[in-house]
Amino acid sequence: MKTKFFTALFALFITGAFATHNPIKKVTIDASQSTVSWVGKKITGQHSGTLAFQEGHLEMDGDRITGGKFVVDMTSLQVTDLGAGKGKEDLEGHLNSDEFFGVENHPTATFEITETFDNGDAYSVMGNLTIKGHTEVVKVLLKKGPNNTFSTTFNVDRTKYGIKYGSASFFDGLKDRAIKDEFELTINLVL
Repeated sequence: MKTKFFTALFALFITGAFATHNPIKKVTIDASQSTVSWVGKKITGQHSGTLAFQEGHLEMDGDRITGGKFVVDMTSLQVTDLGAGKGKEDLEGHLNSDEFFGVENHPTATFEITETFDNGDAYSVMGNLTIKGHTEVVKVLLKKGPNNTFSTTFNVDRTKYGIKYGSASFFDGLKDRAIKDEFELTINLVL
């Protein structure tokens, strides 16, 4: 009798545990509304522009982010601070070349979330950022916004991805032609 009672109680417990567990949900970003903006700085100024998402998703356990992966279309690189015929095309061509992002051989960049820590209205997110075939672990603060949006701004050291052109860390005598090793990315995700 006791055995049947404990078996029934155990079965009820297991059924209840599985009934209340939230499965991980894959939530796709709206790639047409989500944005990537960049700023690259040099000694004498800076340039800015955009990139487009190819695809991406967050993995959610209820309201909590547990993972995700994002693919950026590097062929979408645009310079936004220069007008057509005023250096825009030249700079875009240079950034697409092997001296920078080597877009012909590396048409995408990816970020895959490996760990998250919930900080209330933000998440500390660690993940693998792959640019130009090189992968580095980065940590970003992903802030929760209104209407299922998330955003972050962080710096990327381009030299860790094999992009050394114009870097005073690798080339002497550049003076005011030196380009800063870090560039800034601002990401806005719309779910």
